[in-house]
Amino acid sequence: MYVRKDDILDSAHGFSGGNLFKIRKLGQLIIAIIGQIRQISKLFQARGVFPLYEAVIIGSGFGGAITGCRLSRKWGKKVLILERGKRYPKGSFPRSPHAMSKNFWNIPADPNPYRAKQFRKLNETGLFDIRNYPNMDVVLSAGLGGGSLIYANVFLEPPDHVFDERWPTGTKRKDLNPYYKIVKDVLGSRPIPRNGDERRRVVRTELYEKFAKSAGRESKLANINVFFGNDFKKPLDIGLQEKNRFGAVQTSCTYCAECDIGCNTHSKNTLDLNYLFVAENKYKAEIRTEHLVVKIVPLGKDGGEDANSKGEFGYRVHFVDLENDTFRHVDAVRVILSAGTLGTTELLLKCKEQFKTLPEISDRLGKRFSGNGDFLSFVVKGKDPADPNYGPVITQYTDYNLFKNYDSNRAFVLEDASYPVFASYFVEGAIPWFLRIGFFLKMAGEIFKRFINGKIFGRIGFLIGETLKGDISYTSAVLLCMGVDKSDGEMHLDKKRKSLAIFWPQKNSMSLYDSILEVTKKFASFTQAESNFPLPTWAWPIRNNVTVHPLGGCVLATSPQEGVCSSDPKTYGQVFHYKGLYVADGSLIPSAVGANPSMTISALSERVAEAITKIKPSAKL
Repeated sequence: MYVRKDDILDSAHGFSGGNLFKIRKLGQLIIAIIGQIRQISKLFQARGVFPLYEAVIIGSGFGGAITGCRLSRKWGKKVLILERGKRYPKGSFPRSPHAMSKNFWNIPADPNPYRAKQFRKLNETGLFDIRNYPNMDVVLSAGLGGGSLIYANVFLEPPDHVFDERWPTGTKRKDLNPYYKIVKDVLGSRPIPRNGDERRRVVRTELYEKFAKSAGRESKLANINVFFGNDFKKPLDIGLQEKNRFGAVQTSCTYCAECDIGCNTHSKNTLDLNYLFVAENKYKAEIRTEHLVVKIVPLGKDGGEDANSKGEFGYRVHFVDLENDTFRHVDAVRVILSAGTLGTTELLLKCKEQFKTLPEISDRLGKRFSGNGDFLSFVVKGKDPADPNYGPVITQYTDYNLFKNYDSNRAFVLEDASYPVFASYFVEGAIPWFLRIGFFLKMAGEIFKRFINGKIFGRIGFLIGETLKGDISYTSAVLLCMGVDKSDGEMHLDKKRKSLAIFWPQKNSMSLYDSILEVTKKFASFTQAESNFPLPTWAWPIRNNVTVHPLGGCVLATSPQEGVCSSDPKTYGQVFHYKGLYVADGSLIPSAVGANPSMTISALSERVAEAITKIKPSAKL
């Protein structure tokens, strides 16, 4: 129903003419003021003084997904998540040789001279972003869900003693325990089921358990974020589907060993099936994929860009819409950087040193880089089967001076690892012909016998069976180690190339790598393997480590003299000197954690979200 303002004023009975006149004038004045406020509001909105979004989140890995979900619970569609990579619906991860050859990240809008040479000519927003730095290669992920799309699912809490003096007060293991519990619950972390079903038997798990026992150590089943059904006590049959408790459809793990190249059955509890799913479908957060953020600028009083501001009027986020190849921007009250250790650090370095839009960021930016002691080795053709093509990528871990008898120079865990079935055919086919002389002689003898007895055309599968009978993959093992390196690397901006560069003093962590190599030799001896070798990048004269767990660069601290982001519970994760500018990803971590770091990144991100929203988190999203 529509009511005129004059009707309201004229309905005031019992007043004298003078009072009625005053009321009418007052009403007209109020209406005029409201009109002016509306006009000013429209003008400010047009100029960006009242930002369109309450929060813009850059990246959708563990930090971005968690903060995106928690913040959207409070602000709904006023939360925007920008992800540089693609969405990956069920069955969309590449598998064919042609598709896999294009499954790498390299675009003109993001040139990087440290990206692997063979990928620099690509113009693709693929899943893998591979960087080659002196002494350290880094493997990153691009896609909705970030690193959860390619990680090996392990959710492992580090021991107390890892949280040493480099970790600020209030960010020790005991402080993170409540958040560890929450993220473990949300992400459905559990060991592989062992219920007597032969299909759930993972041969390599048993092999690693035997090795641990022979070495006087203990192998424990790892908690992994893999879907075996909603009921932990009664696993859903392999390959069957049901909705998880957040409403996303998942498949009970098919044991295909393809976890780290993208799970096409959605059997991994990747972030797009929980935190991000709830943010978008329940709380209506806006998610834009293939959007690459290139610059962040504080806003001034008038709504324009002002590099002298400290975030009190919000921020402008500049990005490239990769689908349309256009440059655009949005304004927000606050910005959360969750682009990963390299992505977040590089963006802040450019804003501090190249664009000069965030000049007051601490000079500690880029310090305390760590590869989390990652090290990969292979043991080839052992006496006993390892069957590395079956089961989730990692199922167990064996402790070497990390959880017990801690030795900061030699602390690591040994984990089993697998690779997809289709890769085994490449492994078998890679054996040189001169190593197959025995096979050729045997084949010639069989053909001659069959010619004599007239059965040369019998048993069609004979040749195929003999070809694959070498079983090099079936009896080979992949050893994945991660540990406590010195965390003394540094990321900096290569001003000539205008790209992130990494200085990694490898020699300082050699005691760790030597200890790992010693254990891999013992594993090879235990399995009576024909040979063992570390990843080819470790061969002289290259001597490069490879990490899939880069950490540090924007570390938490009590002051800007010690780090980049605040460890104060009230402003947890906020960049020193800049209100409303936060970091939530692996770059917050002050040192290697030894264990797989995804659980710690998740716990820290829950704390950042709590500091922003002032809402205590729970496992109920």
